Amino acid sequence: MKAFAPWPILCLALVSPLFAQAPIDSSPHYGSAAVVQEGVSQLFALANRDRAARGLRPLRWDKALAAAALQHCQRMAAEGPISHRYRGEPDLTERAAAVGAHFSVIEENVAFGPYAASIHQGWMNSPEHRANLLSPDIDRVGIATVSARGEFYAVADYSRAVEVMTPAQVEAGIAAKLRAEGLAIVSDPREARALCASSGQLMRTGSAQFAMRWEDPEMTKLPPELARKVESGEFRQAAVGSCTPEDAGSFTSYRVTVLLYAADAATLRRH
Repeated sequence: MKAFAPWPILCLALVSPLFAQAPIDSSPHYGSAAVVQEGVSQLFALANRDRAARGLRPLRWDKALAAAALQHCQRMAAEGPISHRYRGEPDLTERAAAVGAHFSVIEENVAFGPYAASIHQGWMNSPEHRANLLSPDIDRVGIATVSARGEFYAVADYSRAVEVMTPAQVEAGIAAKLRAEGLAIVSDPREARALCASSGQLMRTGSAQFAMRWEDPEMTKLPPELARKVESGEFRQAAVGSCTPEDAGSFTSYRVTVLLYAADAATLRRH
């Protein structure tokens, strides 16, 4: 199972202020650090204000997303016309992953205008940008602002963050869920790991009566089919093996195989 979501390729140009506010630095450079930070702080606070007003959880700040947003915002300020991607530039997922972000969903809003508040209001007035900002599927944000040519350039990268786990940690987490259902865990995971790393259709193997392999960015629960098998009471033991997904791209995801055994086997060691 995968929860990969594409980001909307939409841009927004704002040219008129909606709030009485001091103008930003009008020099052709990136502006002072104070001006830039003020814009970031305003956009972050306004986003969480409007999410709270609708009963949505607040967004947490993500340094990696902010780094990716800054790289792209500086490129926008240098180019002039805004875009989600310029010639020779990696796409959003690649930019975010390259600076250390881990995510299953990622989206982006870009804009330019005279004030941070007017940029936020413009995003809220646009159905596509509003949907990004108010999405219940996201929980992290990184924002960057740049002052150039009398305009305020802004990039907001939103994501659903994924916990970073080693294969051993993934195996331990799934094993704990199976133990909680009354199954003993086979101490040697090599067979399950080999099947996890294999390609093509997963076939039942050895003395296992059921085998399942799946991918997911969040290993927080057992897949429904596996949960039904476990709850049936037909199985006594399980083996768990994790491996690297074949083609997760820039998204963070995990791959697991679980083997279920119907009866205790003397040759299988438990822990």
